[in-house]
Amino acid sequence: MERLLQYLDDIDDMLGIAGLIWERLRRSLFRLSVLIASLLSIAAGVWLARNHPPMALATCLLLLVTLLYRSVTSPARGTPANRRLPAS
Repeated sequence: MERLLQYLDDIDDMLGIAGLIWERLRRSLFRLSVLIASLLSIAAGVWLARNHPPMALATCLLLLVTLLYRSVTSPARGTPANRRLPAS
């Protein structure tokens, strides 16, 4: 019986190692996909600016307004979202 438990423990250890390897591979694939998406968006922006400058300006302004709106409406970093302000 003790041998069976040791075999099961070894199998558990091997699955844990496989999980750690999978996690590293998953993180690497995620970083690679983010890098590819970033490079594609940069290339699309350059292409748009070279071929359609008014459309590039409009897109840039929409992104700027969206970022400004998000920075104004989102809670400050480090403060809980449900914190109550003191009554004045």
